[in-house]
Amino acid sequence: MEHPPRSDAYRRVSTSSIVAAIRANIVLYGALAANVGIAVAKFVAAGITGSSSMLTEGVHSLVDSGNQILLLYGQKRAARPPDVAYPFGYGRELYFWAFVVAMLIFAIGAGVSIYEGYLHILEPEPLRDPMVNYIVLGIAVALEGTSWMIAVREFNAGRGDLGWWQAVRRSKDPAGFMVLFEDSAALIGLVFAGIGIWASHALGDPRIDGVASIAIGLVLAAVAILLAREAKGLLIGEAADPDLVDTIRTHVAARAGILAVNHVRTIHTSPDVVFVAVSADFDDTLTMGDGETLVDAIEADLKAALPQLTSIYIRPERRDTAVVTEAPTHAPD
Repeated sequence: MEHPPRSDAYRRVSTSSIVAAIRANIVLYGALAANVGIAVAKFVAAGITGSSSMLTEGVHSLVDSGNQILLLYGQKRAARPPDVAYPFGYGRELYFWAFVVAMLIFAIGAGVSIYEGYLHILEPEPLRDPMVNYIVLGIAVALEGTSWMIAVREFNAGRGDLGWWQAVRRSKDPAGFMVLFEDSAALIGLVFAGIGIWASHALGDPRIDGVASIAIGLVLAAVAILLAREAKGLLIGEAADPDLVDTIRTHVAARAGILAVNHVRTIHTSPDVVFVAVSADFDDTLTMGDGETLVDAIEADLKAALPQLTSIYIRPERRDTAVVTEAPTHAPD
């Protein structure tokens, strides 16, 4: 039988899990290397100059370094094979660590930044030569910019024709977009730190440096809330991309002996592994043996066409008694 062709949109979704894992690791290791070096430089500069915003930036880079380590740890844990205790595997553990990362950005990154800025406004440090800060900021922009460009390149490679926000909403792999948002927040924070240091000296008011620290904290808080929202959806269990669901429905409906597809329900158990349950109305003239053969053929067809479908359940169910869902459409992002 001739199987329905896969759409160009679906080919974006069917990227090899191995390639995706390599890309995610490139992004994470690149960000980790940059943040460790930047954190050391920022803390040294803060110690020499007494800059609140520079100290805040040091904490920010330190938190980001820890976040990359947690995401790498989550990837390793998620790669474990299924066992008796977890028959569908450990893939969603990555989503748990992604949520932890979002909480760390909010609690430590944003919290420490805002608190340090508040203290600096109450008890401002005497102004000192800002040259060390400017040098460190320049180095940090270069390193963070490199990490950001790597993250953007890998993110663009996976998003196809989708817009940035739409690609983030549909992504099932948090590592790539979390690093992208962290690096973006870091670059914005560096701009705020530079403005705060310059304005403090230009206007002779060290409290402005504290205001910059608070501004950095607010940026981190906004990013943390956004990332927590995305991680929460993945952790609860998001459905697969609508293109993939449409492809499953089309393959099943095209089979002789299938009168109608009642519903296709999916859930990601990891970024590149999908569980699917299909309810279909089988022709009543089929014998039990014919039905079993048809189910086996459909499962083999789907696994060959869509290798990320590791668990497939097909339930024969009369359409007039089934809970029917319409063919999926793209929900607004």
